[in-house]
Amino acid sequence: MKILRFILFLIALSTVVFAPMHAMSQNDSIVDGLVAVVGGNVILRSDIENQYMQLRSQGNIQGTSPKVKCQIFENLLLQKLLLHQAQVDSIKVTDTQVELEMDRRMRYFISQAGTPERLEEHFGKSLLEIKNELRDVIKETMMTDQEQQKITKDAAITPSEVKTFFKKLSKDSIPLINSEMEIGMVVKQPEIGEVEKQAVRDKLKGFKERFVKGDDFSTLAVLYSEDPGSSKQGGELGMFKRGEMRPEFEAAAFKLKPGEISDIVQTEDGFHLIQMIERRGEYVNVRHILLQPKVSPVNLNKAKILLDSIAALISGKKMTFDAVVVRYSDDPNRNSGGLMVNQVTGNSKFEASQVDAKVFFVVDKLKVGDVSAPVMTTDRGKQDYRIYYLKSRTNPHKANLESDYARIQELALEKKKMTMVDDWISTKLKSTYISIMSEYRTCAFQRKWIKN
Repeated sequence: MKILRFILFLIALSTVVFAPMHAMSQNDSIVDGLVAVVGGNVILRSDIENQYMQLRSQGNIQGTSPKVKCQIFENLLLQKLLLHQAQVDSIKVTDTQVELEMDRRMRYFISQAGTPERLEEHFGKSLLEIKNELRDVIKETMMTDQEQQKITKDAAITPSEVKTFFKKLSKDSIPLINSEMEIGMVVKQPEIGEVEKQAVRDKLKGFKERFVKGDDFSTLAVLYSEDPGSSKQGGELGMFKRGEMRPEFEAAAFKLKPGEISDIVQTEDGFHLIQMIERRGEYVNVRHILLQPKVSPVNLNKAKILLDSIAALISGKKMTFDAVVVRYSDDPNRNSGGLMVNQVTGNSKFEASQVDAKVFFVVDKLKVGDVSAPVMTTDRGKQDYRIYYLKSRTNPHKANLESDYARIQELALEKKKMTMVDDWISTKLKSTYISIMSEYRTCAFQRKWIKN
């Protein structure tokens, strides 16, 4: 259901940002294009048509046009039913929550586009226009998400239910598990000398003096900040609360008044100047300029030589990989065996397509138990050396309880949640006012939306 909700949001996003600027106002559309009412929420013909045109432009349409439009329409009916019940249950979403989610979504979309300018070019609208048009969509999505979480909050699955679920799967329904690998790494971060650190401090001190003399902070951030995620936006980070940034950064940021600039702040990411934009209760929005001292070539080479010797210890079986990780690695994951974590699944197993191309190019040549030569990487502006260890690699196979219990358990729990949502829908359909206009009453719905 999480996937369904994400798809619904993306479809709604596409509808908003690609809707023609000359489109009818909602009041005009209600007169000419009302296709359904769910509780007190309406679905317009333009809602369906805009989503359909977006899917068509992306080449995602399968099946005939009426069938696809009916599928879009039923998704909208479900969304509006969840929204109606959220309104009945008095689920509240504050403006601050919406703005925080807005900032998070915009950071993601900008990262996908590459730059704010490319995002604006893609949508044909300014960032401000995109935000204004997304605001209601995000609020409704957050309300329906909370309602759905209420429906499935008590969902749990027992081992016997997992086994029963698996036994009932037909042979054709048993999922195929692609080849997966577990990858460990030992990271060595070269020491940054005091000379390099002082050079960065002096540069930031110069920026602060320029600001005092009248230079614009956001312009300085665009020109000089080494934070790729915020520099193009004048260093602006968006609203955040305590616990979301580095502790040293937050300590300085929350002390500032609007327009005020901090002293130089050092964090794991480098050195910062911070300017307060605004504060809303427990949340703040700031700009910052980040500079990162560079590692000297001498110290970088020392890290490479050390990892060469560590790799030899592992290859010569003089030390195990686990022991090396604990003793030598600078990676935070060293306490969990040094294994890379798949951000999609939350575990240590990766399909080939989920591994960064540069890492895959190295580990694909290894046999299980082998360790690579040192590889230089740049992570968040910092250079280091790493060696990679191939802990395991599986062959493609049909899922089984012995090897793939966690995957099957997830599928069983997801089905249980879907059943809970289906039961909830069946109950709410009986007590919720739903009116569907004639042009969509012939759709082959999965659920009984039309009442006799």
